[in-house]
Amino acid sequence: MVLSNYVKRLQDIMRNDAGINGDAQRIEQMTWILFLKIYDSKEEDWEFYDEDYQSIIPEKLRWRKWAVDKKDGKALTGEELLNFVNQELFPGLKNLKINENTPKSQTIVKDIFEDNNNYMKDGVLLRQVINVTDELNFEEYKDYHAFGEIYETILKDLQSAGNAGEFYTPRAVTDFMAKMLNPELGEKIADFACGTGGFLTSVLNILDKKVDTPEDREIYKNSVFGIEKKALPYMLCVTNMLLHDIDSPDIIHGNSFDKNVREYKEEDKFDVVIMNPPYGGSEKKTVQNNFPVDLRSSETADLFMSVIMYRLKRNGRAGVILPDGFLFGTDNIKVSIKKKLLEEFNLHTVIRLPPSVFSPYTSITTNILFFDNTYPTKETWFYRVDMPKGYKHFSKTKPMKLEHFDDAINWWNNKENIEIDGFDKARKYSIKEIVENNYNLDLCGIPHFEEEILPPKELIENYQKERAELDAKIDETLKEIKDILGI
Repeated sequence: MVLSNYVKRLQDIMRNDAGINGDAQRIEQMTWILFLKIYDSKEEDWEFYDEDYQSIIPEKLRWRKWAVDKKDGKALTGEELLNFVNQELFPGLKNLKINENTPKSQTIVKDIFEDNNNYMKDGVLLRQVINVTDELNFEEYKDYHAFGEIYETILKDLQSAGNAGEFYTPRAVTDFMAKMLNPELGEKIADFACGTGGFLTSVLNILDKKVDTPEDREIYKNSVFGIEKKALPYMLCVTNMLLHDIDSPDIIHGNSFDKNVREYKEEDKFDVVIMNPPYGGSEKKTVQNNFPVDLRSSETADLFMSVIMYRLKRNGRAGVILPDGFLFGTDNIKVSIKKKLLEEFNLHTVIRLPPSVFSPYTSITTNILFFDNTYPTKETWFYRVDMPKGYKHFSKTKPMKLEHFDDAINWWNNKENIEIDGFDKARKYSIKEIVENNYNLDLCGIPHFEEEILPPKELIENYQKERAELDAKIDETLKEIKDILGI
């Protein structure tokens, strides 16, 4: 099967099912089915290498037992299939018995299904979806990485599913941040709001190129950690990790704010943190109590910054996307967070991103803060990434590309002040200057040009002149067209 056709085929089938309402439900339905197929294939590998392997899934509920159509007329379909899925499969997987000794590679099955549902109401259509999924043959491909194509297609569809864009950071941005942080094998890398796993995927793509031995491969498999609060992106992230040969994904389905930040121990900390915290949301008072009084913000992005600072190892480094509001915010909480960041960490670089990077999901302008846990900030470099030539704004059809960061990457390795048309594009500020600016980090931003207000008579004359020039151009173009047509 051509992988790119897989998602479209499933969507075409599911559009005929009255139980599914919209893209988000189609994606959720597609993903739990794909997960079970992938997991069964993984179990075949585990059984091959470990003759004592025991599946956590009861035999009757394993994909190979109920989903595979052997074309002998015995495959479940129609009402029989619906009853099995709704009354046996889902209850069985939601109530799997696990304990502290159950390996992560098995607990993820229960975690995946705890908050998921079967939305399809037509058992014949469900059988068709299952059969198409079962056509995927992993042995036809060199490795699971080939199935990243399916994942990418699902992810693009997720972008179109209403507010689901909140789970997605453009690949160009995640790749750029991972490239700048340059993770090494043996380091522990975390994303405390991992969504569908985009940042972790960019990290793994870098680490994969550094694997030379079987020992390196084992280190690779235990490199990343994530936490995701919502069920759908959690399911997508775990599936994404399986596709990247992470057999026991250390991905937690939970809230990063549930633990008191002052209780984190050394083993709870990471060498690298890379993430795009959700912003614009708010947290209840009980959650805010897990933070020191001067850091108790209701804004999620602020709270994530505090979590990152408490969970970054000594000499560790971080790359974090934050909205403009964090940079210029001067309320007491934001100033306290920025003061802690600058006094206890080295905020060495701030990359100002161009508008519409996250279009059409939000118009909020964002920035990437790069800092490390080495020594207090002495100076901070600011660099503005401008809109590429030929672009008025980014969109789903014209997204930001990694090549748009080329100038920033070249500048990174040889930082210097840059001024364009009298405005700073890149500049270094001392900690003294930042403190005197009341911790306002809104520096080297997009220039704001003031439009000159002309007297009414002069303004009318200018408009008339511009209109005459435009009319002349239109007349000239029409004449050329008529000449070509011989009119």
